[in-house]
Amino acid sequence: MSDRHISQHFETLAIHAGNTADPLTGAVVPPIYQVSTYKQDGVGGLRGGYEYSRSANPTRTALEENLAALEGGRRGLAFASGLAAEDCLLRTLLSPGDHVVIPNDAYGGTFRLFAKVVARWGVEWSVADTSDPAAVRAALTPKTKAVWVETPSNPLLGITDIAAVAQIARDAGARLVVDNTFATPYLQQPLSLGADVVVHSLTKYMGGHSDVVGGALVAADPALGEELAFHQNAMGAVAGPFDSWLVLRGAKTLPVRMDRHSENATKVADMLSRHARVTRVLYPGLPDHPGHEVAAKQMKAFGGMVSFRVEGGEEAAVRVCDRAKVFTLGESLGGVESLIEHPGRMTHASVAGSALEVPADLVRLSVGIENVDDLLEDLKQALG
Repeated sequence: MSDRHISQHFETLAIHAGNTADPLTGAVVPPIYQVSTYKQDGVGGLRGGYEYSRSANPTRTALEENLAALEGGRRGLAFASGLAAEDCLLRTLLSPGDHVVIPNDAYGGTFRLFAKVVARWGVEWSVADTSDPAAVRAALTPKTKAVWVETPSNPLLGITDIAAVAQIARDAGARLVVDNTFATPYLQQPLSLGADVVVHSLTKYMGGHSDVVGGALVAADPALGEELAFHQNAMGAVAGPFDSWLVLRGAKTLPVRMDRHSENATKVADMLSRHARVTRVLYPGLPDHPGHEVAAKQMKAFGGMVSFRVEGGEEAAVRVCDRAKVFTLGESLGGVESLIEHPGRMTHASVAGSALEVPADLVRLSVGIENVDDLLEDLKQALG
C-alpha cells in the first residue's frame, strides 16, 4: 500500500510515511544503509533501482518519501544542507539573464547565495516586501522566473500571504518558492496554498535535536521533481545515510515538539511585550503583529521563533545575549534546547550594508521545549 494512503492525518504520516519495516528482519526503523555501491544482477540489472549512493540510497529514499508525504508534494529530495538544496533549485529553475524576486527579510545565507554566487553567472534579483502582494507584483519583470518567500521570515518574523503571492507569480509565468523552515509542514502547507516548491533546512525543526545538517526540496509537480532529481544527482550534494536517518527519526516527533515550541514561544512573546526594556516584539502570534491575521489563516500555530528589540541599541542587545544562561548563545535554531543570538553580528552579518540589513538592537530567540518558567526567568535576568 502506498504511503500516500496510510492516513491523511499528519501525526500518523510523520511516523509511518517512508518507514517501511525491513523485509529481512521486520525492524520497524529503516536501517542505515552505510554503503556506496550495490551488487547488480547482471549488467544494468539493478535491485530496487540502486546502483550508487549519490544517485540513490535506501535510507535517503525513506526520508524523501516522508518529506513528500508531510508537505503534500509529489517529489521530495534530501541534500547535504539547506543551502545545497537552494543551490540545486536555483540552477534547475534559472538560466543567465533570468530574474528572481527575493524578500527584504531573508536568511543571510540565502542572500549571500543570490548576491555573491548566483549573480556571478548572470541571474538578476531584486528585493521586495513580500508581506505586501502589491510590492511583489511591482517587482516582477518580463524576465522573472521565480518569486522567493520566507514565511515566517528570518529574523524579523514577517508573514507572506502564500495564496495571494502564488497567484501573482502564476499570472506572471513564474514559480513560487517558499522556505518553510520556520513553520515546518506541521504548521503550514505551502504547496496546498499554491506554491510550486518548498525549501527546508532539515538542520532545524525537522531534525530537531541540533545533531544533523541537511536540506530538502519538495515539489508539487512531478515533472519539476524529475528535473530537480536530475540536478541533485549531477551536482552531488546529497544527504548521507546517517544524516537521513537522523532527520527521519526527528520527523516522528515533529508534531509534539512543534506544539510545545509554539506554546512556549507564545508565553515568551507575551512576557517580552510587557517588559520595560523591550521596545518591540516580533512574533506572528501577537494580535498586534501586522501579519497576525494572515498567519492565523495559513498556519496551525505560530511556531517557536521570537525576535525582539531592546532599548540601549546594539551593545545592550549583545549584553542580553551574553547574560543568558538557559538560552544557549549560538547560531541555528529549531532544536529542543533554547538558543539566543544577535543576528546583526552572527547569522545575518552577510547582509550588512544591503537592503536586508537587520536592526542592530535585534535579538533572536529559538524557544525550546524546556519548562517555560525557566525560560521566562532567564530572559528577565538577562534583560536586567
